[in-house]
Amino acid sequence: MYDPTTGDVRSASTDDIACWFIDSDYDEQSFFVRHAYFTGADEPYERLQRALRAEIDEVAWASLYSTRSRPFPVPESGKIAVKVINHYGDEVLKVFQV
Repeated sequence: MYDPTTGDVRSASTDDIACWFIDSDYDEQSFFVRHAYFTGADEPYERLQRALRAEIDEVAWASLYSTRSRPFPVPESGKIAVKVINHYGDEVLKVFQV
């Protein structure tokens, strides 16, 4: 991860991930968010509730606030893509053959 405030490049931990998404049937042309997860620090559940001005189901939120995905079937394309975004807004996309 590149830190623009210091100019340093360092290895990141899952604590540096703001959110990540899975396209569980990637076609190499378009990325479709089929799974979304939010792992940001600083009480993101409470911040999201305030931003939406609504109650959020805590059980549903718990399934989205994770560094491990929910299960999904093997894709017909044979590929999945994972997009990770850090707290600086930097993103990376990696494609996996499954």
